[in-house]
Amino acid sequence: MQALLEGKVIVVTGAGAGVGKGIAMEAARQGARVIVNDLGVAIDGSGASSGPAQQTVDEICAFGGTAAANTESVAEWKSAQSIISQALDLYGRIDGVVNNAGNLRDVIFHKMPEDDFDAVIQVHLKGSFNMSRAAAPHFKSEESGSFVHMTSTSGLIGNFGQANYCSAKMGVVGLSKAIALDMERFNVRSNCIAPFAFTRMVNTIPTDTPEGMARMKVNQRLEAEKIAPFTCALLTDAAKDVTGQIFGVRNNEIYLFSQPRPIRTAHSGEGWTVQSCLDVAIPMMKPSFYALDKSRDVFSWDPV
Repeated sequence: MQALLEGKVIVVTGAGAGVGKGIAMEAARQGARVIVNDLGVAIDGSGASSGPAQQTVDEICAFGGTAAANTESVAEWKSAQSIISQALDLYGRIDGVVNNAGNLRDVIFHKMPEDDFDAVIQVHLKGSFNMSRAAAPHFKSEESGSFVHMTSTSGLIGNFGQANYCSAKMGVVGLSKAIALDMERFNVRSNCIAPFAFTRMVNTIPTDTPEGMARMKVNQRLEAEKIAPFTCALLTDAAKDVTGQIFGVRNNEIYLFSQPRPIRTAHSGEGWTVQSCLDVAIPMMKPSFYALDKSRDVFSWDPV
């Protein structure tokens, strides 16, 4: 079988476990040399350990792949620059960045401390910016390169008790689209994937209600390794024309998500007043309003 990433150098953040580990290992199986970045922290971002990143590297090397561990924080500008520099110093190039690193601090909105909001934004959104910005000049000079950013249906659709996470993941979508637009002229592409997978982050969902227990049983069927093939496909040269898109992967299902576009228009030749907005515009548009859905309301069928 042809190695579709042969000769490429790929950086995968948050690759010490779960989705990121699966992506790093599949990239290596496809011939890429991989920088495995992971802080080795707890779900909320506390603590640190070199163990998870090195374990992924050891497993890659065990089947004959090439990889190196990195334990720096994507949330820091200088650290992100250092991660990309490590790829260049070790392997002489950089071809792809998978922004997968994340943390979770779920709190209902009216009780959420500022620190919990900032911490999640700093890793998911700022971290994706830091890593992408560090790689961008090298992609530009080579006139090639691929970014894959992990978003979430928590942001795309909505979820309870995750104002910080939802904000960050929708921000990642905007960041990805901006990168795709700005760097199209240099043949650099940027896409998002919303992964459905049973990871240690998903394992924090409360199971103290019948509904919570039922959701957990479904979540446990979502294999983290299933995200890797499509992610790696986006990193190949064969996907050079795919950019600015939002995908989802859930077990054996792959989705293309819609993007916001006008769906209803109200016009008044005389202009609008506050009262006419209430009397005419809102009633015209109300049949097209979206319900306050959560992710699990939209994805109501079991994974296949």
